[in-house]
Amino acid sequence: MTTPATGTLRVPGATLHYEVRGHGPLLLLVPGGAGDAASFDGIADDLAADHTVVSYDPRGMSRSPLDDPTAEQHVAEHADDALRILELLSPDAPAKVFGASSGAIAALHLLTAHPERLARVVVHEPPVVEVLPDAADHRAFLARVRETLRAEGLMPAMTVFAAGLKKEGDTTEPPARLTLPPQAAARAERTMANLPYFVGSIVPRFMSYAPDVPRLRAVSDRLVIACGQESSGELPYRSAAFLAERLGGRPHHFPGGHTGLTTHPAAFGTLLRTALGTDARIPRGLSQGQSHPEVAG
Repeated sequence: MTTPATGTLRVPGATLHYEVRGHGPLLLLVPGGAGDAASFDGIADDLAADHTVVSYDPRGMSRSPLDDPTAEQHVAEHADDALRILELLSPDAPAKVFGASSGAIAALHLLTAHPERLARVVVHEPPVVEVLPDAADHRAFLARVRETLRAEGLMPAMTVFAAGLKKEGDTTEPPARLTLPPQAAARAERTMANLPYFVGSIVPRFMSYAPDVPRLRAVSDRLVIACGQESSGELPYRSAAFLAERLGGRPHHFPGGHTGLTTHPAAFGTLLRTALGTDARIPRGLSQGQSHPEVAG
């Protein structure tokens, strides 16, 4: 793994840490969950063979401190941060963007707000639960997470949150321990430190975000919605797949589940390169998903 060049960017209310690898057209990687720029260590070098690859710590995560740690978070503000990085590093040419999970939500908003700045956007399982027919149930779920965090603390809230993401019939027992790449294990401490902010500030705002479906439909020729091969029926999968169908398409399947980027980096990176290619609607080599009863409508 190469050592990236690093920089900081002052934005309203925060200072962003970013990392740069490679040369060529700009590809911005937007992490999700409690992750940061290091979420992409497993794929960034390969992508940097023909792109200037930029990853960053979202505001409030890891090395991107907030001026006010109690400030309320907004999807539009996070999307503006991504735009400012694009303006800094690719001021004259449209860029490509990949976003994972909550980072995928920021990428969707960026596409609707500034389509002229983007050549291609690939989003992996954005949990946009407001598009689902049973959105009211998921609002109640998010309220339970908030109340559990307030009354019982972080780990009980995380238990409620994790249970709500699973597909019906799955157990809520802790998953079997995985053997992760060394770089994934090395960033675990930062990820754990980010969890209170993620659960308390990111989850409530991002998972209540309603994407602008008509605007997305108008730019769907440059949008690829991806889901994990192993996560069918889980809440992020259902949300992403239903959004794809509302836009007149189907999701494309990437290796692994919601965290396939971490558990299957080589295969994930290969399909991401394909999705970033010349045909946004049906990228060559991608496994296109089938319609599912839980997302049809």
